[in-house]
Amino acid sequence: MRNLRTALRLGLQSRHYGQAVRLEVSAGCSEYLSTFLLRQFALPEAALYHVHGPVNLARLQQIIDLVDAPKLLFPASAPSYPKQLVPGRPVFEQLKRGDVLIHQPFESFDGVLQFLREAVNDPQVLAIKQTIYRTGADSEMMTLLKQAVGRGKEVTVVVELKARFDEEANINWAEELEAIGAQVVYGVVGLKTHAKMLLVTRREGKALVRYAHLSTGNYNPRTARLYTDISHLTCDPLLTADVEQVFIQLASQSRLPRLNHVLLAPFHLQRRLIELIDLAGAAAAAGKEGRVVLKMNALTDEPLMQALVRAGQKGARIDLIVRGACMLPARVPGLSENIRVRSVIGRLLEHSRVFYICAGEEEHVYLSSADWMNRNMLRRIELAWPINDPQLRQRVIDECLVAYLHDNRDARDLQPDGSYRRAKDAEEPGGHGAQAALMRRYAAAPGEVEVRAWT
Repeated sequence: MRNLRTALRLGLQSRHYGQAVRLEVSAGCSEYLSTFLLRQFALPEAALYHVHGPVNLARLQQIIDLVDAPKLLFPASAPSYPKQLVPGRPVFEQLKRGDVLIHQPFESFDGVLQFLREAVNDPQVLAIKQTIYRTGADSEMMTLLKQAVGRGKEVTVVVELKARFDEEANINWAEELEAIGAQVVYGVVGLKTHAKMLLVTRREGKALVRYAHLSTGNYNPRTARLYTDISHLTCDPLLTADVEQVFIQLASQSRLPRLNHVLLAPFHLQRRLIELIDLAGAAAAAGKEGRVVLKMNALTDEPLMQALVRAGQKGARIDLIVRGACMLPARVPGLSENIRVRSVIGRLLEHSRVFYICAGEEEHVYLSSADWMNRNMLRRIELAWPINDPQLRQRVIDECLVAYLHDNRDARDLQPDGSYRRAKDAEEPGGHGAQAALMRRYAAAPGEVEVRAWT
């Protein structure tokens, strides 16, 4: 693995000098200039693309700081401290009373940082294990892990060296942690470690108690202010035992035992999801409730799409909230009449993965690190885990699914011809935007939460 780390570091030095494959110029670019650029990059004329609009959208971000127009800006919004956590009270003590969910960025990522800070400073904590995918070059979490090593705790870090665009930061963190005595491992050969897990082992009397943090998003405080994600803190003995087994499998590549709650890719996540979808379809065919509501970033995995089509054809009602690429056609007669697909593009980047599947009396709510793509199901280490607490389950349904099905401001619905159409009332005043509603909800006093029914 050190050879891989060395090879990646050497490769990063030449990343910006790779061979060009495509040239994009504005529609008004002169033929003289475009021909000159093609020669400079040794590209054929077929590689030239005229763009009707800005060529580099990222440059438009500079305009925000140059224009003094407050009316054009979003109103300022600061995340609240996680409402399930009491400031000043030890997180470990609070978790003994029940699991905690943090809905980012409406609630602050600082709740997760506080969990790790307490683990680092608690003399009863013996071991800390964490996966690292995207933490950024300047990470308080990495600093805390280094402090934990200095305090004599056993620290194991699973670093994904091939996290695109974060390779250099991850290589640097791996070398720094390894140099001070942390155990640094790189997961399973040929599989990216994309799961987000943090496991703390604490001595309590004569027993060892595990505490875990699982997340749909990255351990990056900066993106935690812009991406919608769910953090789950728990000391559930069955769930934390599963997390421990996953870490053992990543560190030793030993045979994975049967897990209690966690679904793990590439071993059984895809298969189990297909089974649950088929159960929803069978329930609908028998005249029972068959309901599937899924939220993710992308849907391109063929077996999962085929399962959704089967279930829909048997009568299951299916709603898909897919921010990005979706290869499943919606509302196509004879194929997918019962499947609706919508994309919500708003102020924040939708990133949480939430899976709701109901088959008769059997109801499942999973959070996950995985999108429904072939690479996530077969070429990555990914987790999906259930929310078993009834109140937390309802909270996930209300905030992550129902709110987005009611969105008529930032949503676009996929049409049978493959185009997207803005939600019906998007241009009307007073429309409902899920993100704005959640910002108001977390700024509101307890008890002002609005619960809405499925659409």
